Amino acid sequence: MKWPRRNTPPVGAPEVEPKWRAPRVTVRGAHTGRTLDGAVPDGDPSTAWDRRRSEYKLVSPLNAKRFTVVVVGTGLAGAGAAAALGELGFKVHAFTYHDSPRRAHSVAAQGGINAARARKVDGDSQRRFVVDTVKGGDFRARESEAYRLAQESVRVIDHMSAIGAPFAREYGGMLATRSFGGVQVSRTYYTRGQTGQQLQIAGAQALQRQVKLGTVDLHDRAEMLDLIMDDGVCRGVVVRDLVSGQVWAQPAHAVILATGGYGSVYFHSTLAVNSNATAVWRAARQGAFLSHASFVQFHPTALPISTHWQSKNILMSESLRNDGRIWVPKKPGDDRAPGDIPEAERDYYLERKYPSFGNLSPRDISSRAAKEQIDSGHGVGPLANSVYLDFSDALAAHGRETIAARYGNLFDMYAHATGEDPYTVPMRIAPGAHFTMGGLWSDYDQMTSIPGLFVGGEASWAYHGANRLGANSLLSACVDGWFTLPFSVPNYLAGHLGERLPGAGDACVRDAVARVTTRTSALLAVKGKLASSHFHRELGEIMYRGVGVERTAEGLAAAIDDIHDLRHRFWREVRVPGEGRQLNQALEKAGRVADFLELAELMAVDALDRQESCGAHFRSEFQDGGEARRDDQRWAFASAWETRGASGATHDLQFTRHAEPLAFASVPLATRSYR
Repeated sequence: MKWPRRNTPPVGAPEVEPKWRAPRVTVRGAHTGRTLDGAVPDGDPSTAWDRRRSEYKLVSPLNAKRFTVVVVGTGLAGAGAAAALGELGFKVHAFTYHDSPRRAHSVAAQGGINAARARKVDGDSQRRFVVDTVKGGDFRARESEAYRLAQESVRVIDHMSAIGAPFAREYGGMLATRSFGGVQVSRTYYTRGQTGQQLQIAGAQALQRQVKLGTVDLHDRAEMLDLIMDDGVCRGVVVRDLVSGQVWAQPAHAVILATGGYGSVYFHSTLAVNSNATAVWRAARQGAFLSHASFVQFHPTALPISTHWQSKNILMSESLRNDGRIWVPKKPGDDRAPGDIPEAERDYYLERKYPSFGNLSPRDISSRAAKEQIDSGHGVGPLANSVYLDFSDALAAHGRETIAARYGNLFDMYAHATGEDPYTVPMRIAPGAHFTMGGLWSDYDQMTSIPGLFVGGEASWAYHGANRLGANSLLSACVDGWFTLPFSVPNYLAGHLGERLPGAGDACVRDAVARVTTRTSALLAVKGKLASSHFHRELGEIMYRGVGVERTAEGLAAAIDDIHDLRHRFWREVRVPGEGRQLNQALEKAGRVADFLELAELMAVDALDRQESCGAHFRSEFQDGGEARRDDQRWAFASAWETRGASGATHDLQFTRHAEPLAFASVPLATRSYR
């Protein structure tokens, strides 16, 4: 069977009235688009991946070397895809703006990686994994992809262990597991509090092996700034050498974007300061749809901001919630030291509100509950902007040695960041912008709305719906990189054998390079007085205020206007010193902030358009006693936004919302309950 490659009818085909229509867009300046087909195999979602994979077309080993594939990003998804495709014999160009692929932000994930291997006698299974993932995402993701995630999770653990990830083990040698939020079983594999770092080291080593073998060309300190587009098809990328400033094009038969999420749009986020959205947003500006733009996870165990001038949040692993108990004083404004507050005057609010899951309630619920306590005057710490995460009971029950073996490096990190000893006083935590469930829309084969452009990892919208369960991020990146894209990309390439790559003299390459140089010149020509970080910080304040943990129609409308005004001020007042053809970090930052300002407007539009509460998208107007109220009759679909409008200071962006209906055959739609 030939699966559809583009979500448009064949040329000359009669228009067919769709059986299903999404609600019309009512946001000023935005428009309603068409219904999308995600090309999900018909039938039982539990067998969809097996059936699809067995029908994929193959590329023979002798022909693989005739194809060039670009992979942008060298985190778990990018490193895995580049290494796997290189192993298959394809000619791969891997790009990273870091000085080494192992510096990719996947290192920051601490707590663990999920897998439905069911090695413990606790009732876990692949089916239970799917139910937890679909329910955890509040029924706003494809059910069939949750099955793929569960199925491949078994292979991921064995594979990453085989290539060097030092997973923790039980006394008898079995790999150890622990629990994470949103589940009642133990399915999270870990390497103390360094899981992302150890997986990233293993993936980077596999990538470097292919570099040594000559199948992968690694380009470090190179930032992708645009796509090469030829008659609507992606034919490569344009990059800027961050050391020399040289702009150059790399043609390809297929491109994979694995560049991470866009949570740093909030300025204060758990992401690294250099994390950005440019690759994804440049693709969106060339016609790739961006789905679920406003679905942003606020991590409940970030460290609170201690000063306005702090450059980022610090993440503390969710795994700490296995043994730590979260509480606030029952009395508002109580500023006594935590040790002076007796048990009877403490509110363990998650255990009170959600007794079945307690401190392991899902992240969206836990963050919302923490914000509720802080806003009502029960916050603790010098700025009253946090809650306690207390290990005194666990230390008394298990001893310091056991707790140190589980979380020692996390405790050390907390002590270094705050000057407080979590072995003797409770940690202070608060919600912080963290993971973006939204990303580039893609079909079941992970190809975007642009033929030839694929996406993986957090840059994609797949798997997580409106809320990601803890420890599913490392898993989804590994599944994409090692076990999905190495099948689906060759399937696409098999139909393009013998195609010539565009050269430097072709119009599509010249146009792409010209777009990059024109934009660079425009940034350098503003000659304002304010650094781009000034605008980024102001944007973060707007986003936390209007598109944060809790949203309202009034606040979102105000945020859209504020972002629009800020974007125009940026293009009048930003100052970028230096030149383009040299090392220029101010230019890098300015380009990324310019993209954030456009993306942020879409995020606010998407949040205002979606008139329901689901997962991390909590609209105050749509709730039942503080719990999210979904509207499955009208909003059980994925929003996929198309963005139009010229780049620069004087344009208004035009957004069109396309929609892919979401059906649930195996996990029936139900109201989430963790009580």
